[in-house]
Amino acid sequence: MRKNVIREILRVVSQPGMMSLAGGIPAPETFPVEELYRINETVLDRYGAAALQYDLTEGFAPFREALVGYLTQKGISADAENLLVFNGSQSVLDTLGKILITPGDVIALESPSYLGAISAFSSYTPEYVSIETDDDGIVPASLERVLDQQPIKFLYLVTTFQNPTGRTLSVQRRREVAEIIKAKNALVIEDDPYGDLRFRGQPVPALHAFAPENTVYVSTLSKIFAPGLRLGFCVAPPLIREWLYRAKQGADLHSNTYAQALATEYICGGFIERQVPKIIELYRPRQEAMLAALERHMPGEYRWIKPEGGMFIWVEGPADVDAEQIYWKAVEQKVAFVPGKYFYINPEDGLPTMRLNFTRVDEATIEAAIETLAGVVRQIDGD
Repeated sequence: MRKNVIREILRVVSQPGMMSLAGGIPAPETFPVEELYRINETVLDRYGAAALQYDLTEGFAPFREALVGYLTQKGISADAENLLVFNGSQSVLDTLGKILITPGDVIALESPSYLGAISAFSSYTPEYVSIETDDDGIVPASLERVLDQQPIKFLYLVTTFQNPTGRTLSVQRRREVAEIIKAKNALVIEDDPYGDLRFRGQPVPALHAFAPENTVYVSTLSKIFAPGLRLGFCVAPPLIREWLYRAKQGADLHSNTYAQALATEYICGGFIERQVPKIIELYRPRQEAMLAALERHMPGEYRWIKPEGGMFIWVEGPADVDAEQIYWKAVEQKVAFVPGKYFYINPEDGLPTMRLNFTRVDEATIEAAIETLAGVVRQIDGD
């Protein structure tokens, strides 16, 4: 077990005056504080003491029913009995590791991949293998090779606005991946924390919609409600769901009943339908400001992905660049980001990369931060 590098970086960059592009943290302005006064009253009137009591391991029944309708919009056909509620999606990942991984099992990941998932799985001592990616997500031919070369316990994919790259697995790729995993009888953990944060383009169905029997769909309300409530959930095939249920019983009995009741009314009372567009309207200009600032200030040999949503911009420099060196110089000038190497199984593969977050800083700060960062890049390149 190792420290989460990003959490440690956030401790370093919390000093006053820091322009932080580092954390993947929602903006506090997106939290529905005023609405929660009304939601809170409704919860107490409707559920009373039941919202304060011990509850079912699988989750507060009204919340699971509310999630059924919410997931239908993502192309996921589920009933309340298929759903399990956890204390954040990170807890889902850890519990999946607990029930699925035997030491030495091989897990296939995108390269780069979400560091939090690697941290969760690594506690159970698997081996990792990378699947090649391009701007449309994982490359099907690479996936097929990986599955043919050795037994794979499961694949872990962030299919929409991936952390760290912002990439989205295209609809055509989703169909191809689904056909491969069904033909090979492989299992996919599909992590979808960012899918609602779409600024442009058309929504895409979850991979789960194309291969439900081979997919565990994991998501959260942290990015569109309140991360401090720690509400995650999953839809899993029956056998995996049963073992998740048993493991959760032993770990924490059940998730926060009151938080689930609040989330139920957030969904069923129509608050979510009004709040998500507000979140998008806050984030879209921030993302556009970052993309425009990168275009104005960053040296020409750098390239970056232009996602249609999410929380991150992924920047790649020339092969001889070490982004961690840039990071320490930038911190001295009160700008922080996350060096991309931490998202790779082999950190050497990601030396020239960096992950930039735009959700917690306004447009003027983004402009100043990118201009400063580009100046550091030029200084180091000149050295």
